[in-house]
Amino acid sequence: MSPRIKKLIGFLAFLPALMLYFFAAAALGEYVPNNQLLKALYFLVAGVAWAFPARYAMQWMEAEPRKKKGLDS
Repeated sequence: MSPRIKKLIGFLAFLPALMLYFFAAAALGEYVPNNQLLKALYFLVAGVAWAFPARYAMQWMEAEPRKKKGLDS
């Protein structure tokens, strides 16, 4: 798959997934006990946690296509 197609797929999948994650994190934040320190800690962790799966998606989008083994190699 060409990098251009991968970037398009990644972009079209990433934006809705990120929005869904943010809405879910905000909704779950309502269940955190009403302690300012706990809320701050929750939202700090939830605000950074999305970056880990995004890192792998970006690596996949930027990866060069694998060379196929063929007769001309």
